Amino acid sequence: MINSSQVSYFTLAAYLDTGVFKYLYFIIILSLYVLIVCSNVLLIVVICMNRSLHEPMYLFLCSLFVNELYGSTGLFPLLLVQILSDIHTVSVPFCFLQIFCVYSYVCVEFANLAIMSYDRYLAICYPLQYNTRMTTKKVATLIAVIWLLPFLAIAGLIYLSAPLQLCGNIIKKVYCDNYSIVKLACSDTTINNIYGLSATLFSIICPLILILFTYIKILKICFSGSKQTRQKAVSTCTPHLASLLNLSFGVCFEILQSRFNMDNLPNILRIFLSLYWFTCQPLFNPLMYGLNMSKIRIICKNLVFARM
Repeated sequence: MINSSQVSYFTLAAYLDTGVFKYLYFIIILSLYVLIVCSNVLLIVVICMNRSLHEPMYLFLCSLFVNELYGSTGLFPLLLVQILSDIHTVSVPFCFLQIFCVYSYVCVEFANLAIMSYDRYLAICYPLQYNTRMTTKKVATLIAVIWLLPFLAIAGLIYLSAPLQLCGNIIKKVYCDNYSIVKLACSDTTINNIYGLSATLFSIICPLILILFTYIKILKICFSGSKQTRQKAVSTCTPHLASLLNLSFGVCFEILQSRFNMDNLPNILRIFLSLYWFTCQPLFNPLMYGLNMSKIRIICKNLVFARM
């Protein structure tokens, strides 16, 4: 029985021996990471540099794109190093740092999508009162809450996990995962499990309830409103719903994989589904919003052709 503070490293046991193909996988993952960084940075710059986009909806979008960069940077650098490495180990401090980045990324993502749905609810259901309800000060406060509360929640999670007494150091995943460390514990983990379930309820279920509530209200307005109202709702809500469904699918599988035995699935499939939401979500959001939001699309098009 050893304390996790005495363990110098964790072993990530989900990596396969790919031989010379590891260089191909490295190039593919690196290309994905570069594409994620470039697409999200482009849209962040476009929103920040154009005063016409300094509206609540686009500011929340900017926060979303910053989170995509944050989450990707928490995963991809370690992933790239591990692909080229013959021994898949990671130091304990770096492992907990990655857990903090990955978990807070997910929490911020759900919180951001929830606030965006609330913003759309006000814009569609209360168009005349929108500017008085969604002020600049309120937008700044909401963005601060989106980031601060998840950071505090995940800091508490790591505070409980770091002192656990462990009976091993092997994590059967391609990245560090808090529940995998909790399962290695020799000591009682009741408090960790209660806190983990509470954090999941607070960070995922509560935002989903808010999103469901706002979209029920929006649908009622759409069915009773004019054709123009329906078109506005569809154009602004479609990318948001697509992003939410994409994220929810990935998170749902990850929770199931963590909590239940998924050894009957091929290892390569488990790896793909574990990485799906970390690769697709940061690419999916800039693509969906860049193509569907007319203001962003026009500015990006003008920017690209102006350089040619």
